[in-house]
Amino acid sequence: MSVTKTYAYPAEIDAPLSSREKREIKKALGELMRSAGHCLTVAERKILLRAALACPKESQRDEHAISRAMLVLQTASIFARMVDADRNILLAILLSVPVQTGAVDKKEVCGRWGEDVWSLVAGHAKVREFASRGTSVSQDNFRGLLLSLAQDIRVIIMMITECLALMRIINRHPDDNWVRTVAFEANCLYAQLAHRLGLYKIKGELEDLSMKYTNREIFTKIARRLNETKSDRDAYIAAFIAPVKKKLEEAGLRFTIKGRTKSISSIWAKIKKQKVDMAHIYDLFAIRVIIDTPREKEKSDCWLAYSILADMYTANPARMKDWISIPKSNGYESLHATVMGPGSKWVEVQFRTVRMDLVAEKGLAAHWRYKGGKSDATDQWMNNIRDILETAEAGPMQLMKTVRMDDYDKEVFAFTPKGDLFRLPAGGSILDFAFHIHSNVGCRCTGAIVNGRHEKISYKIKSGDTVEILTASTQTPKQDWLGIVTTSRARNRIKQALNDAKARQADLGKELLERRIKNRKLDIDEQTLMKAVKKLGYKFATDFYAAVADGVLDLNRVIGLCQEAEGREGAEGHVGAGEFRLEEIQEDRSATDVLVIGEKNIKGLNYKMARCCAPIYGDDVFGFVSADGVIKVHRSDCPNAAHIRQRYPYRLIPVAWSGAKGGLMSVSLRIVGQDDIGIVTNITSIITKESDVQLRNISIDSHDGLFQGYLVLGVTGTDRLASLIRKIEGVRGVKGVSR
Repeated sequence: MSVTKTYAYPAEIDAPLSSREKREIKKALGELMRSAGHCLTVAERKILLRAALACPKESQRDEHAISRAMLVLQTASIFARMVDADRNILLAILLSVPVQTGAVDKKEVCGRWGEDVWSLVAGHAKVREFASRGTSVSQDNFRGLLLSLAQDIRVIIMMITECLALMRIINRHPDDNWVRTVAFEANCLYAQLAHRLGLYKIKGELEDLSMKYTNREIFTKIARRLNETKSDRDAYIAAFIAPVKKKLEEAGLRFTIKGRTKSISSIWAKIKKQKVDMAHIYDLFAIRVIIDTPREKEKSDCWLAYSILADMYTANPARMKDWISIPKSNGYESLHATVMGPGSKWVEVQFRTVRMDLVAEKGLAAHWRYKGGKSDATDQWMNNIRDILETAEAGPMQLMKTVRMDDYDKEVFAFTPKGDLFRLPAGGSILDFAFHIHSNVGCRCTGAIVNGRHEKISYKIKSGDTVEILTASTQTPKQDWLGIVTTSRARNRIKQALNDAKARQADLGKELLERRIKNRKLDIDEQTLMKAVKKLGYKFATDFYAAVADGVLDLNRVIGLCQEAEGREGAEGHVGAGEFRLEEIQEDRSATDVLVIGEKNIKGLNYKMARCCAPIYGDDVFGFVSADGVIKVHRSDCPNAAHIRQRYPYRLIPVAWSGAKGGLMSVSLRIVGQDDIGIVTNITSIITKESDVQLRNISIDSHDGLFQGYLVLGVTGTDRLASLIRKIEGVRGVKGVSR
């Protein structure tokens, strides 16, 4: 259907614009009306469209010759189609041009469309003003500044969609340097924000367009290769999933399998990281197994499917991602595994249920920390957005208006005169800012010029401030500075400077004391001096010598105390069972015991004895399926058993001894008794006489006439261990033996 036949366009569209721009404007307008026409009245549409498009001749284009009308309509259309058809946000986007050009003022906006719309317009204008300074600053810090200034998440989403609209418009723009700058900001700043908000499609398109504008040759080459290699990839994946599908069906699982192709920018990043050709990247098409199962069986069925895959192909434990046991903060749940497929090629497989897949694919709720970047205060603040997005019935943006950046008030962002941007905790002072720049700048700071005004070192920085630090060569850190600063960096540097000053003072005090002792022709050793220092109440020699230099202590009194302490004998140390040590014998942990694993007596599964409780033959045990597919065998009374049963009940598996004893298994014993070297001899004598017991390590400590020892033994089972414990308990002086 032709857009021009459905909607009447204002005559201002025919202003001096190119034919291509006119077509783009009409196309964006048609898409906007189809996506969001229902949330605007007919009168509002006419008024807004005339206001948005009726720019004065000198304001038709911005400083980069971009049509303001085209940018505004593209932004509104993208927001309505890819985020949410929200009335207030669309009004704010469409009103941005008339407000910017002065055609509409605050009174008219508030009176006709409401104060919420004006707050969005004003917030958008404020953030855009600072965004123009973002090219020379740290993108992580500038992202925080934008969030801090916006105070409303909807403004940030408006900025992200506006960036995507601009990126679509500037293809083949004549100013190549400016295009590269816009592409850099889109990739490093707005794509990151979209990533954290779960605007996954917008994020992917921003990254791809950024690569297209900055490396068009590589972009085009990869795009062509993707089409050329599609048939080969599809054939390999089909051969890979055929046996997996058969095994899953035999296990009685209901499921579907689908794939996801990596974006061009992601492919290029992997080619550079792994230094391989595109032909050697085999997760271009990730396999996703979506299991149809009731909510109560979700976890167990996903782990069952993973176990089947791990039995068929070798899994890479380092690439294992378990977001089923502990979902991501945005609610993302999935079990990711990377296995070595046919032809020694790595293949990524994801296991999730229908419900999990629905959550993961829900626009804003999906992937905002997928392959996550650095976690910071932004992420902490965004944690509460998921519930709003998932439970929104009248549109998520309607509920988003109540979400403010209150938690983000914990940080402030300030510029240097050169445009560098620094992040500080809320309440950070000029001193914190100075130490953040450099330790020497902080130590010599006397104040600052903030936004053109002189301020003291205690001035609290506000977001958006421009701060010029003032220094003096004679300035040194003071003790009261510790009460001004809030950052650990500044506090530690001040303490270090104060300690350095104290150390210099201590060197002077030590020199004064040594000179006085030498003048009186005395011979006082270091041990005697330290006894005098302790008697004077000083814990550290540095404090003592500094007090001497400051004149707090009288040198004659110090020398007198040293002479009194001279000649005293030190206490003799007690030598007891604690001296006894036996070098540890490395244990051969190759388990030869035969276990019965699972209710169906599964054979051939890889298992290990858990080190936390060291089970031996005869113990009551259970199995736990670890992330690498190995079954860890724990004692039922293991200290970690309660936590495992509560947190991971779906990963437990029954385990029992088969009845055939294997080789020696490690067990630790704790022995408490009287401090006597003879006890150790008697205990080791008993152990060495046992034919099927091996002493592997012994460690004993003594204190106040008692000793506590730990023995590591190799035994064949619980019956042999019980017999040995009874014999050790019979040794004279032994008060207790426990496992």
